[in-house]
Amino acid sequence: MNKRSINPWTWQRQRSYVQAVEVKNVEGTLYCSGQAAIADDGISSDKDMESQLRQAIANLENVIQTAGYLCSGIVRLNLYTTSMRELWPHFPILQEWIAKHQIEQALTALEVVGLFETLKVELEATVVK
Repeated sequence: MNKRSINPWTWQRQRSYVQAVEVKNVEGTLYCSGQAAIADDGISSDKDMESQLRQAIANLENVIQTAGYLCSGIVRLNLYTTSMRELWPHFPILQEWIAKHQIEQALTALEVVGLFETLKVELEATVVK
């Protein structure tokens, strides 16, 4: 796989994403459903934003690894939250995870009116290898 990041500017680096990702010679593509703070038994979390973000990241990582892919292969990450204001103080958790796996991904972050049941944050990814 050949992966190239496109950044006409440099300011997005502080926000842990790139403007576009070009991928050639792909062996496989994994489209992950939105992963949120749902336990192994299917129960949605009613915990705070930080706990839910950590669980959503762990669940996304689990799906990716179970499929035989690497987190470093994430090329697209969509983040949905019920409150950007509540999420923002915990954004470094996501940034540290991105840096840990050396992920360079296009990113869209959206505040939505609601998510399933008691959920506050959801991560959706496209991964290549």
